[in-house]
Amino acid sequence: MLGLIKTYWEDLKSSPVQTIASWQDARFLWLVMSAAAMFLITVAHSLFQNYVFMAPCEQCVYIRFAFFCMVFGGLIAAIGPKQLILKIVGYMLAFWGVIQGIMYSIKLNTIHHAAHGDDPFGVQGCSAEPSFPLGLPLDKWFPDWFNPTGDCGFDNPIPPEGIELSALQQWFIDFYADGWYLIPSQHLVNMAQACLFAFIVCFILLSAMFISWIIRDYVRKDNKS
Repeated sequence: MLGLIKTYWEDLKSSPVQTIASWQDARFLWLVMSAAAMFLITVAHSLFQNYVFMAPCEQCVYIRFAFFCMVFGGLIAAIGPKQLILKIVGYMLAFWGVIQGIMYSIKLNTIHHAAHGDDPFGVQGCSAEPSFPLGLPLDKWFPDWFNPTGDCGFDNPIPPEGIELSALQQWFIDFYADGWYLIPSQHLVNMAQACLFAFIVCFILLSAMFISWIIRDYVRKDNKS
């Protein structure tokens, strides 16, 4: 395993464009992207929403939708990563999801700071009736995943009345009593900022894959001809 990693690293150092282009020709990177996005969606839904009782807001379900676009983009490309049409569709869905996710995350972060600041009138852009692209009624089809039931900027756990909590649930609820933060005791890196970081990392990796592919298959061929 270490030998394989060393080989990959040596290839990347000696020929970065060719190496990255060859990686995006394989299924592995596309499946990793899909799995990572699906993992984040599942954690948000199953752990924080249904187990810790953090209700998703409008921008939260938009962020989920953006991650789902990345999931489907990766799966489509993975069907045939060397087939031009499938690869283009995969890139389009993945890039669209990443770019939209960045915009949603920035908006949610702005709302979060306004909601927790001295100007409550700065809280705008949060609705209980989401509007998804192409008019998709995802909140009606999959309400547990896409129906916003929380307030933007406030993600404190709110357990239903009369529910019996396990010791672990109580620990999570106490841990995130002031809302979701990467380091709750310091109120450091809220959920919107964490999502923004994830989307930016994905954008950088996708861009490296796409640019390497274009340079290898089109730019260099044009120069040779």
